[in-house]
Amino acid sequence: MPCLVIENVSKSFGGVRALDGVSFSIDDGELVGLIGPNGSGKTTLINILSGHLAPDSGRVLLDGNSIEGLPPAELARRGVMRMFQLTRVFPRMSVIDNLMVAGCALGLPQSEAEERAWQLVEDLSLTRVAALDAGQLSGGQQKLLEFGSCFMVPPRIALLDEPFAAIHPTMKEIMAGFIRRRHAEGQTFLVVSHDMPVVVELCPRTVCMNAGTVIADESTRAVLTDKVVIEAYLGGAEI
Repeated sequence: MPCLVIENVSKSFGGVRALDGVSFSIDDGELVGLIGPNGSGKTTLINILSGHLAPDSGRVLLDGNSIEGLPPAELARRGVMRMFQLTRVFPRMSVIDNLMVAGCALGLPQSEAEERAWQLVEDLSLTRVAALDAGQLSGGQQKLLEFGSCFMVPPRIALLDEPFAAIHPTMKEIMAGFIRRRHAEGQTFLVVSHDMPVVVELCPRTVCMNAGTVIADESTRAVLTDKVVIEAYLGGAEI
């Protein structure tokens, strides 16, 4: 059974059709990239998957159960965790406390939350700054912190919205390495990114959207050499 099924999902804002019958599924343990030009509908789709928008029509199924329209907190409890494009941390709380709050909010006992928090700061190379307030971190370190918060409790699926945008290459590699390790352990991911080299390296399969529809869904290298994708997304310049 697929982990996530998106079935004929549509969404309009006034007279603008942001999504028009989007359908694809993600199998358990898959690492799938989601690409497309600005305005293609990626963010609207992620907002629907994470409970921040309800679709006008269509269904979203998690492990066979309908989840469209459920609020974000309920989806988080069911294991749908989202990393936002704009970083969200508690600036006056320490790195460790930020992670512990995320864990406790998902039902972890405090002692277990603290143990997992320390493991995550080690995995994400944040040990040296673990006691600092999050507001003292660099933008890239804050992004790593928010990223880590998604994994305090292993999610059923991790929705990562532009995780590699505007961060130092070293931090990009730390994050990519973490994703590779968790994927090898069976974690399911949907990664929205404009960073094509990282998508090629990380994602065996990629879905490409344009004008609210899916225009390609196959192996990443096949997608990036598809003439329709090149025209819509890459401006005619092949990678």
